[in-house]
Amino acid sequence: MKHRIVVLGAGYAGAYAAGNLARRLSPEDTEVTVVNAEPDFVERMRLHQLAAGRQITAPKLADVFAGTGIRLRVARVTAVDPERRVVAVADADGGGELGYDTLVYALGSHGDVDGLPGAAEHAFDVATRPSALRLRERLDSLGDGGCVVVVGDGLTGIETATEIAETRPGLSVTLIARGELGARLSAGARGHLRRACDRLGITVLEHTEAEAIEATRVLCADGTVLASDATVWTAGFAVSPLAAASGLEVTESGQIVVDRTMRSVSHPDVYAIGDSVHAIGDNGRPLPMSCGTGGCTSQQAIPAIVGRLTGRKIPNTKLAYTYNHISLGRQDAIWQSVDDQGQPKPKHMGGRKSARLKVRLVALSLWATSHPTLGMPTRMRRVAAAPDTSVNAPAVKAVA
Repeated sequence: MKHRIVVLGAGYAGAYAAGNLARRLSPEDTEVTVVNAEPDFVERMRLHQLAAGRQITAPKLADVFAGTGIRLRVARVTAVDPERRVVAVADADGGGELGYDTLVYALGSHGDVDGLPGAAEHAFDVATRPSALRLRERLDSLGDGGCVVVVGDGLTGIETATEIAETRPGLSVTLIARGELGARLSAGARGHLRRACDRLGITVLEHTEAEAIEATRVLCADGTVLASDATVWTAGFAVSPLAAASGLEVTESGQIVVDRTMRSVSHPDVYAIGDSVHAIGDNGRPLPMSCGTGGCTSQQAIPAIVGRLTGRKIPNTKLAYTYNHISLGRQDAIWQSVDDQGQPKPKHMGGRKSARLKVRLVALSLWATSHPTLGMPTRMRRVAAAPDTSVNAPAVKAVA
């Protein structure tokens, strides 16, 4: 009987992991199934652009996985039972259960709108394609003269505010920052960010905290009231409650607790990658929710699964967050290097050169997902192919 690998979620991390596993393991011994709620691959790093009005094509997952042997199940995951090793799904045909031998949990995150009164009812976010399209529809209805308030000055908030301001210059855009604007950046990068906001006409309110969101305004803790025709909430992200409900060991936030190889500490048949995982980086701190985390956790889980199924050596992939890359509209961006502790280094790069680099990186991420074996680092392919003579090789064979 074939070893059944089920991957939940086909974002950057899930799709990349699924493709690599399918191509690294013998199809005679294993089968890989991907469960995803939508039939398309979503470039989450570009959802703020989609919301602002840019046309972004969503590749079909069937095309992404063509030739890999992966089975695609377009369905919504409704429950995970790690004791029985089954996943419950719902789809147009009513759904059912999928059994697995190895589960890769990559359901990602969504906008956390539960922590602020009125956010769930009145705010928009850009964490998913449907929510980004809802914001886009709202912006289309405003015309010139409308007011947009972006709550949160993290990377998503900055990218969203600058993209909307550049794409829709007739709108008034306000960005609410709880502390100093760009606090996670170096002094030089903060200066570049301020100049970009000034150039785009963005009003920045620093050291301001939103207290409640209403249909047409934002109430701040200091008494400030901001008129808003569209409020965008980017101040937090949350994971699906499915992992916590399943009995897997999770943190208070619901992220799955794993060991160094992304394997669940409570259920060894389960691996977690991307925003769904609570993994400790090489600096001793939890990895943040980010595209970088999705990359390094999936690159660690892939050889771990292959190694345990085939008896081959499991390498340690570097778990580090080395830079921030922030788009400031289409013609500007900031590349900020960070040290081993996640603190900004003095060195940064801004302007058109950085913007072109960001475009290439986003395109490369899409390409690597669509060509998973070619996108795998050479060192990983070489180490994954090396046998571990300290163990007896299981029945599953690896593909050279």
